[in-house]
Amino acid sequence: MSFHLFGNIVTAYGTAANNRGENEGNITTLQKLFWKGDVHTTVSAEAIRWALRYYWQTCGNGYQVNRQWNDAKNDNDWQNPNFDDETYIDDDVLGYMKAEAAKSEGSDESKKGKKREKGTTTAKRGVLEVTRAISMVPFEGDITFNATSGQKLDKDGNPKTNTLYGTEVHATRYQYGFALTPDRLKDKSRIIGVLDGLTSIGEVGGNQARFLYDFSPESLVLRWTHDFSPRFLYCFQEEDGEISIPDLLRRVQAGDIEANELWIAGAIAQSDAGEMLQELGANVFVGIKTAVQSVKRVIAEDLDLEDLA
Repeated sequence: MSFHLFGNIVTAYGTAANNRGENEGNITTLQKLFWKGDVHTTVSAEAIRWALRYYWQTCGNGYQVNRQWNDAKNDNDWQNPNFDDETYIDDDVLGYMKAEAAKSEGSDESKKGKKREKGTTTAKRGVLEVTRAISMVPFEGDITFNATSGQKLDKDGNPKTNTLYGTEVHATRYQYGFALTPDRLKDKSRIIGVLDGLTSIGEVGGNQARFLYDFSPESLVLRWTHDFSPRFLYCFQEEDGEISIPDLLRRVQAGDIEANELWIAGAIAQSDAGEMLQELGANVFVGIKTAVQSVKRVIAEDLDLEDLA
């Protein structure tokens, strides 16, 4: 049976806001969705994937990355536009897609009556699946007003008279989940790079809309299991500033999740639920890094990753 790694992460408390881009409007907005009866802000899975790839590119651990971010160009540089999931960790873990239109040859007259050729697509589905990050508390509509720096011109080259713009700001934590089946990777040891990255990423984004918001875990739940379903995504709740995991505790008590398959770490470890889960047999750690090192040792042993065991 295949092993599966599932995780649910809640970030530290911070202020989320997009930097002003080159737009004509006066309000810089955050992405939002309707969640459990209220409007919440959200960060896309693609922004988290960008941050993971950027970690691999800059962490100095020897990961080869195909799609590398170029700060000077504010765009990506491809090392191999034809992809190589044997060589590059991002091609293997995150997948890729390249669509090419059909080539057109000959005159319009010569093409009459011929069957139209189809374009080609080179694609690999990502092995790592990431959910959207959703704010722990509803968005109340906070806006800050800021003045533009320097001389701003309109489309006709005339100085703009309105130099104020508004930015939506949300003081909150975010939670998101992920799933990975290492047997689907060309190199199963790359599961270690995924764990290191998701527990170390900082800012999320990918273009001029990046903002500094620490996306490393304040609390973390990991599950290493043969079960095909995670069963605990979005398990964190916040009330009066306190984070809890009542649904996770209920599922363990009901027998839907084996306690010894869980690694629970961070601030949540010192909660009542964290202590109860430890009594039930879960692996509970106050430190995030300590918990990750523990689960990596188990993964290395189960997958016969000799260099990491």
